[in-house]
Amino acid sequence: MTKFISWNVNGLRACVQKGFMDYFREADADFFCIQESKLQKGQIELDLPGYEQFWNYAERKGYSGTAIFAKEKPLSASYGIGVEEHDHEGRVITLEYPDYYVVTCYTPNSKDGLLRLDYRMTWEDAFLNYLKKLEENKPVVFCGDLNVAHEEIDLKNPKTNHRSAGFTDEERGKFTAIVNAGFIDTYRYLYPDKVEYSWWSYRFKAREKNVGWRIDYFCVSGALKDRIGSASIHTEVMGSDHCPVELVLR
Repeated sequence: MTKFISWNVNGLRACVQKGFMDYFREADADFFCIQESKLQKGQIELDLPGYEQFWNYAERKGYSGTAIFAKEKPLSASYGIGVEEHDHEGRVITLEYPDYYVVTCYTPNSKDGLLRLDYRMTWEDAFLNYLKKLEENKPVVFCGDLNVAHEEIDLKNPKTNHRSAGFTDEERGKFTAIVNAGFIDTYRYLYPDKVEYSWWSYRFKAREKNVGWRIDYFCVSGALKDRIGSASIHTEVMGSDHCPVELVLR
């Protein structure tokens, strides 16, 4: 069994003050992926015995950023998707292993007023193209805050959010394209009708009332379908406006 965790920590230094290390140790994952670290190199030193650490920092301070902590040394590690336009914000890390690639991703937010929706669309196409290129070599496990609630079941108030960032037809369509390209949303594959969320606004006591969105995912290549053991959303874990999500592969 191989256990994967993904968590948008919304600022790792703040999350460390709110119990990150306790959860990290308790989870004991083979791969622990984070998004939105909001760090520059040298701003934090994590003591993680038994783990290799891989970091991708945004050029802009206090913004974006990803990391993967892995028990097993990879065959190779790469940062970004190899497209100049998209590789300044520290959004993607890829580790190669004998059986598959492990990719963490922090998808750009379309922003209030959908100011970044056009950019988001070009990003989505480039990222899917990147995943399909990897898949020519071996299957892919990718995870992260993909900043989209795919279906109406994936957020509390679909009717009032149709033109909100993260639930536009355009963004949902791009996730559908990922599924149509052969990738499996592992949680929804196992639980077609289950309602759980992974992100809640800090406003209006949203988490207390469970007014949330499911925007954090583990997706796998179709070739790994028979290895999907379990998928879960750890709504009980605090420390960020997101909670961790988990995948176990057999």
